Amino acid sequence: MVLDTAFCPTVVVLGAGRGSRFYGPLRSPRQLDDGDMLEASLRVAVASGLPVLAVTREALAARACTQLAARDVVVVPDVLLPDGRDGTPGLSECISAGVSARPGSSGWVVLPADMPLVLPSTLVAVAQALRVHAVAYAQHAGRRGHPVGFGAELYSELVLLPDDSAARRLVARYPSCGVDVDDPGTQMDVESLRDAASLQPPPGPRAFAPAPPAW
Repeated sequence: MVLDTAFCPTVVVLGAGRGSRFYGPLRSPRQLDDGDMLEASLRVAVASGLPVLAVTREALAARACTQLAARDVVVVPDVLLPDGRDGTPGLSECISAGVSARPGSSGWVVLPADMPLVLPSTLVAVAQALRVHAVAYAQHAGRRGHPVGFGAELYSELVLLPDDSAARRLVARYPSCGVDVDDPGTQMDVESLRDAASLQPPPGPRAFAPAPPAW
């Protein structure tokens, strides 16, 4: 697919917050602490040819900078609440931080950093769907997946998301477009790059796509 340089939504790779999802967590929420996996997801994003921004923690900022310029890395602080609970930013806070850093973008394609099996072409397909849709998401074998894209018209709502449920409500509120892709990676989050390697399809023509994990 040929990119239109006049319409280039930003890929926002989320590598800072708890492991929540627009459609519910695949596993128990967790904080990304795998620099190798963050780098792998950033390489996928960069390979798309779209502008890329990483939202990550201080501990992983240097790893993000191996793939991106420092100006394209947004660091969100780790927080420990007074009662001892983990105050790590959630999905909505990380999205807001990324969108706020690129207010003039044509849109934003949100990719969780623990999904390094998504294809670069999938990111481009979701980005291009934002030409005519406020919300678009990758869809493989009839199942919703990631990334999820938001059009520029949603900027004011994205930067003010108060909590993770608000991000999900935003997806539900606007008519959205499922972009069909031959990409089982849209369904797969992984604990480590070792997991990712075990889930990679064998080289050559693929007769059957691997079954995605249950949501």
